[in-house]
Amino acid sequence: MIIEGDEINLHFVGSDTEITINLFILIKKITTRQMDSYYRVTLIVLVAIAVIGLIAISFGNPKFIDRAIVLELIFITLSVLLWRGYHKALYACIPLATLVIIGNSLAPPHVNLMMTFSKPLNAIILILGGYVLQGVLIYSSLRAIQNIRSKKLTAST
Repeated sequence: MIIEGDEINLHFVGSDTEITINLFILIKKITTRQMDSYYRVTLIVLVAIAVIGLIAISFGNPKFIDRAIVLELIFITLSVLLWRGYHKALYACIPLATLVIIGNSLAPPHVNLMMTFSKPLNAIILILGGYVLQGVLIYSSLRAIQNIRSKKLTAST
C-alpha cells in the first residue's frame, strides 16, 4: 500500500506484471453504480458491523469464538452479495439484525455489561454494534426494499 498525498494506492508486483490500483477511484466506481442512497447505507452499515464484530471477537469469550466467526462471515457475505447487486440479500438483513438484537438482550452477561459498564470499551462496542448499527440495518434494508419495489412499479406502468 502506498499513500501519496490524497491518494491511497495498492501496488502489486508479480514476476511479469506490475499493477497499481487507486482505492478512491475504485470505491467511487463501486458506489456510483446504480445504487440508491438506502441501498448504499445498507452496504456501509453491513461493512461497519463486520469491522466492529471483528474487533469485538478479540474481547469476547473464547468458548464462543466459533459462533462469532460464523456470524461475522454471514455479515461479510451479505456485504459482498449486496455489492454485487443481489437485492434479495436485503431480505436476509432484517431477520438477522433482529436475531442479533434479541440474542444480545437475552444474554445475561451482555445485559450485565450494559447495565454496569464494568468494561466500558466492551460495553460501547456491544451497544454500537449489537443495537445501534443493527437498528440502522433494519431501517435501511426496509427503505432499500421499498425503493426497489417502487422503481419496479413505476417501470411497469
